[in-house]
Amino acid sequence: MIGAAIILYQPDSDITYRLIESVLQQVDVLCVIDNSPMPTSLKIATKKLHYHHFPTNVGIAKAQNVGLKELQVLGCEYALLLDQDSQIDPDFVFRLSSLLVASKINEQPIIAIGPRVICSFSEKAVKPRVQREILVYEDIVCVTQIISSGMMIDLSKLDLVGFKDETLFIDGVDHEWCWRARTHDYMVAIADKIEMVHRLGDARSKFAGVTYKVGSPIRLYYQFRNILLLARRGYVPSYWKTRNILVLPIRFFANALLQTQKRKRFRYMLCGLWDGLTNKRGSFSDNWKDNNK
Repeated sequence: MIGAAIILYQPDSDITYRLIESVLQQVDVLCVIDNSPMPTSLKIATKKLHYHHFPTNVGIAKAQNVGLKELQVLGCEYALLLDQDSQIDPDFVFRLSSLLVASKINEQPIIAIGPRVICSFSEKAVKPRVQREILVYEDIVCVTQIISSGMMIDLSKLDLVGFKDETLFIDGVDHEWCWRARTHDYMVAIADKIEMVHRLGDARSKFAGVTYKVGSPIRLYYQFRNILLLARRGYVPSYWKTRNILVLPIRFFANALLQTQKRKRFRYMLCGLWDGLTNKRGSFSDNWKDNNK
């Protein structure tokens, strides 16, 4: 059996409906985990769909874990994770699962496979500047990390690696899990010939000739904090630590001076830096109750 879990947060109803309809035609069971304040009206009558609503927003890590655990209980062998703003082809699940099954038959140590991501803003394939290819098995390329949307996981190997780190809440969750899998001698891979259109960030901006992702102010809290939290962990790649810590001042300047909602962004970044230095985890609302009113 193949299952899927789609994570929602105040989604565009038309885009979400199309994605869910497409996924339902390709999997045996679908878990929809909704972190929106109000429940999303899906209007889809099928026993294949299991809906979970968390109005307080439990974070993407816990939402994914809810889906993964339920798919395990239901007897699924493989689980596909998707964000609400991804677009997949009608044969996406079949092609991705075929590669994962083949890797298992060939005794390749692969725990998860994802597609080549096409950025919906640039309509171009996303190519990491620093990440290097580790190993190539015909149509799959082993890398250090992949994003969670489009990631298909071999559930038989999940218990050893563990579930997603809920203390991170959102940013860095997918990469941390991939790096942790490496400590158990598992690898993650990209399907070289399978593509998926995905929205990365809310918008794009340019500073000093460099185009960068622009997200909501609250995301800056998790981005800044989680960089400092993950930098403490030995299994996190040195190149990732170095690159992200070095660009922190530039990101701080760009968000504090060049973007809208400057004061709000400034406050969230300061809170994130403080909590990162003091090793605080979980949600912003738990750590800064008075400031979240």
